[in-house]
This record gives sequence, C-alpha cells and structure tokens, in this order.
Amino acid sequence: MPYLDDPRVLFAAERTLLAWNRTAVGLMGFGFLVERFGLFLHVVMRQQVEPVHRGASLAIGVVFILLGVAMLLLSVRQYRQVMRALGTQEVPPGYWVHGGVVVNLALALVGCFLVAYLVLL
Repeated sequence: MPYLDDPRVLFAAERTLLAWNRTAVGLMGFGFLVERFGLFLHVVMRQQVEPVHRGASLAIGVVFILLGVAMLLLSVRQYRQVMRALGTQEVPPGYWVHGGVVVNLALALVGCFLVAYLVLL
C-alpha cells in the first residue's frame, strides 16, 4: 500500500470497516427476523407446527446470524492489516484507531449470544 502522508487513508479504512459493520448487523437482524417468523406463523395459524418447519426457520436464521458474525470478524482482520500498513503520517496524533474494532468484536460477541439464545431456548 503506498504511503500518501494523508490521514484520509485512515478515515477511508474506518468507513470501510463501518460499512462492513452495517452489512453484518443487517444480516444478523434479518436472521433473527427469519427465525422469529416461524414462531409468528405458529401463533397466527393456531396449529401445531411440525418440528421440521420450526427447525428450518431456526436453521436459516442461525446461518444468517453466523454469516454476520463471520463478516464482523473478517472485517476486523482486514482493517488491522490495513492499519499495520499505514505509516505514522496517515494517523493523526492522539487518534484512537481501535474504536471500530472494539465495536465489531462486541457485536460479534452479541451475535454469538443471540445464536446461543435461539438454539437453547
């Protein structure tokens, strides 16, 4: 990566990290919605839904949530690689470059807890 002596390189990397963050949160939210939609159908139809149908919505929802968690973790890895390649000229003095990483790791942990909640309850 060429050194441009410009802090905009750092800010572009942070915007990219946060764009991955938004996409991952959207996938996790969609996964939760899919999983809960199976429960909604059960309540609306007032019938005993076969376990296969409940299992299908659960499996699809969990896959979307885990895909979001994977995106969060991969984006952290990619961002940290970019940060290692930047020189001191690209980072403003006193700027904390790890804020997005902390947020992504916290959301990945929340996603894992969400999967555990959906699977165990």
